[in-house]
Amino acid sequence: MATLRDLDRLALALPETTKELSDDGRPSYLVHGKAFVLHRSRRADAVDPETGERLDDVLMFRVDGPEAKELVLADPRRLFFTTPHFDGYPAVLIRIPDLAQLDGAELRDTVVEAWLTRAQKRVAKAWLASEPE
Repeated sequence: MATLRDLDRLALALPETTKELSDDGRPSYLVHGKAFVLHRSRRADAVDPETGERLDDVLMFRVDGPEAKELVLADPRRLFFTTPHFDGYPAVLIRIPDLAQLDGAELRDTVVEAWLTRAQKRVAKAWLASEPE
């Protein structure tokens, strides 16, 4: 069962990652100034299907292109989703309560894959080489 605390720990363990908080306390995780995971603010493109209210519990994870995005979205659990705002953009969304349906390894893989899309190639290569197989 993954949590926001797990997300924070995993993201900040990756090389050269920083965490910034928005004015209302929403975290963004960046590597070299580029966001790879962030907690979105309320937007008109992400609404609760039952109430129509704008969602304020949505995380965005970068992915490695359209094929990777389609693969993540094809998961039969339908935890990850997208909105028209993200058409053509390499990212997927997940509601924070749905993190609990991911195990630790799934969250780690999602965070690492997001980080790899933004990390400098030399930094990513060195980190990958240091990871046990």
